Amino acid sequence: MIRILKKILYLLILFFPFISIIGADSIPKTNAIIVNYVKTVIGKKVDRGECWDLAKEALTLVNAKWDGEFKYGKLLNPKKDTIYPGDIIQFKKVVVEYKSSDGLETTLQTMDQHTAIVYKINGIGDFDIAHQNTAFSGRKVGISRLVLKNIKKGKIYIYRPVI
Repeated sequence: MIRILKKILYLLILFFPFISIIGADSIPKTNAIIVNYVKTVIGKKVDRGECWDLAKEALTLVNAKWDGEFKYGKLLNPKKDTIYPGDIIQFKKVVVEYKSSDGLETTLQTMDQHTAIVYKINGIGDFDIAHQNTAFSGRKVGISRLVLKNIKKGKIYIYRPVI
């Protein structure tokens, strides 16, 4: 019964996009559907609560083509390509440095192997990302900020979902 209700929810999201993002008309349709899906699961555990599960469910919803592991579509270059909400980020051995507004405190966040979905664009290289299996939200989907210039080590890969 839960699977049937889940499929009905997915169909509603797929066929009745109700996105309320500034500039939503310029977001690829597949990305818009993914962002709408993410809105419905914020604060909830998706599948087993692994970070990867959120992307897997979003890509399954839109019938995207991907390798079933960590290549989530068309690889983008954030220095050259426009990044949209709904794009998917794969982190590999990444260390992000955050400084307090007064510059007196530094916090490091480490992501050895992690997956997130771009939820909102705050500016070039500045995103709100949706992810789970994190220190701040546990196994539930939460939103946090990622500023690319704060990445001190490691590599990120940003993918555009492809159907």
